[in-house]
Amino acid sequence: MYFDGAVNLSRSGIGAILISPGSQHYPVAAKLIFPCTNNIAEYEACILRLQAAIEMGITRLKVFGDSALIIFQTVGKWQTRDAKLQPYHIYLEELVEQFEDISFEYLSRTQNRFADALATLSAMLQVTSGLEVEPLKLEVLQKSAYCMFTIEEPDGKPWYHDIKTYIQKQEFPEKSTVSD
Repeated sequence: MYFDGAVNLSRSGIGAILISPGSQHYPVAAKLIFPCTNNIAEYEACILRLQAAIEMGITRLKVFGDSALIIFQTVGKWQTRDAKLQPYHIYLEELVEQFEDISFEYLSRTQNRFADALATLSAMLQVTSGLEVEPLKLEVLQKSAYCMFTIEEPDGKPWYHDIKTYIQKQEFPEKSTVSD
């Protein structure tokens, strides 16, 4: 599971992805319409997907995030001192207890781009309450949409025939004029 939160001037959003052992991706994004800090948005993102994992019956989970604060607080390396974050941390710990095996690992921001993109997108969008967007389908395209698209002239020769002839033989096409 990957998670991220995004907070800017007046907008906040969260994004998280569950990835199955078979590489099936389950992304989710949500717009936060209450005032929050970046750390609160990060907690919201992590909690949102942990809740979903529990609802899906997942018992073993690896959690990755680019929030050193949340990762290190959850693994016990850092204490949660901010009073605003303490309720989030307590609830996160309650969720963690529902898993047979769960681990948390810190990632650099560059390794968490998908969750970051979802969080940024959800923060930017103007959406109304209750709006659901169908699952996002991402495809990998091997070539351009117009790649290898050639038009054949009525005489059956490709469009570049006259150019090729001129380059090879220094001959102009039969019906060409001085203005061509």
